[in-house]
Amino acid sequence: MIKTTEELALMARSGRLLASVFEWLDRAPLEGRSTLEINDAVERFITDELQARPASKGQYGYGFVLNASINAVVCHGIPSAGDILKDGDLVNLDITLEKDGFIADSSKTYLIGAPRPAAARLVRTAYEALWRGIHAVRPGARLGDIGWAIERHATKNGYSIVREYCGHGIGRQMHEPPQVLHSGRPGTGMILREGMVFTIEPMLNQRRRAVRTQEDGWTVVTQDGGLSAQFEHTVAVTGAGVEVLTLRADERAARAARRRSA
Repeated sequence: MIKTTEELALMARSGRLLASVFEWLDRAPLEGRSTLEINDAVERFITDELQARPASKGQYGYGFVLNASINAVVCHGIPSAGDILKDGDLVNLDITLEKDGFIADSSKTYLIGAPRPAAARLVRTAYEALWRGIHAVRPGARLGDIGWAIERHATKNGYSIVREYCGHGIGRQMHEPPQVLHSGRPGTGMILREGMVFTIEPMLNQRRRAVRTQEDGWTVVTQDGGLSAQFEHTVAVTGAGVEVLTLRADERAARAARRRSA
């Protein structure tokens, strides 16, 4: 569970490579493309450009390199040639990458075209909730502090937190201990120690938190048909607090700007 300095350096490299996948997607036109087309393009970018391995492909028998979860799909949406992204959609792209034996995991929800105000607000709040959880990470804190920070922000804004799925430890394996819940009570749960690496990946539903899995055995949707949004980063507990291993260039620039204006 605790990573060595050498292992953390390798995980940071995997994280930087995965961040570059999202930076590349940020520049790519998504509207009018099928989720299968995006999946195939991401696979080529990871394997050909980055000389890395898409870690999700083949994991648990899954045949694709990413999950593409549109609108009411909470998670694990299967890429399809029939799912064409259109104006007003929101889509979460969840991608993993392995380099030199270590895996990074991240996701981002994209607003397609001219977003509906309700969708834009949900996506913004989901991203803020992720960062509330990240800011709770430091040596000596507890896992419950992360979940409490996320849930408090979500419920304050009128949204619910999906509880059936959670963050997880990560390293040589995609899923390692501990489980990182996105709800909880402060001061409870495992104590965080320097060298721990895990994902934080809250899923916020527009209305009720209840979900169901479709007949394909993968696709999870909201029971009431409301929208769902998610963001995810891989983070490491450091002596100074937390390092986001999958931090994208735009996020790094935004953080620097906030520090300058503080």
